[in-house]
Amino acid sequence: MPAFVSRTNNIASRALMAAVATAMSATLMSCTSAEPEPQEQRFTQNGVDVTLRIAKWESSTGTLEATFAPTTADFHLYSTDLPENGVEGVGRPTKITFKGALDSRSAPTASEAVHTIPVEGVTKPVPVYPDGPVTLTVPIHATGDGDATVLVSYASCSTSDGCTIPVVDHPVSLHVAEEEVTFAPH
Repeated sequence: MPAFVSRTNNIASRALMAAVATAMSATLMSCTSAEPEPQEQRFTQNGVDVTLRIAKWESSTGTLEATFAPTTADFHLYSTDLPENGVEGVGRPTKITFKGALDSRSAPTASEAVHTIPVEGVTKPVPVYPDGPVTLTVPIHATGDGDATVLVSYASCSTSDGCTIPVVDHPVSLHVAEEEVTFAPH
């Protein structure tokens, strides 16, 4: 092979390696300079994937976003406005409560509109979210530094396949400080 071909391939290889190194460096820099990801905790219980996220935390206030995603198609969750024991015993409200160093500033808002469904044997309509996932957003604030617990309650049902067993007060542990909230065991 002539010397100039070998030298040309070497120069091209070095230029390619330099370009790759520059691109990788730029990618790493963009990852480290981005805003930090919100704190997040997940669990799955009784047919629903639940994701809790702390977002927009500043000066001891922020929001808790709770996404409830049924694991089976055609399942819905009950409204936050459902009475504690359901309508004539049917359903359980989707609910988030707090203990310890964290509390809500107001009622949650939902990503989906509530509608009612008739249930056989029940004289009143039952308020539910549409089939599929729903996210509740709760404005929160620290009541001090220390440990806190988010208690998550819900039940999922299908108009054709029945209901799952309700989840009542599933605990999720956090640690609260003025500057941050982190999911952590107590």
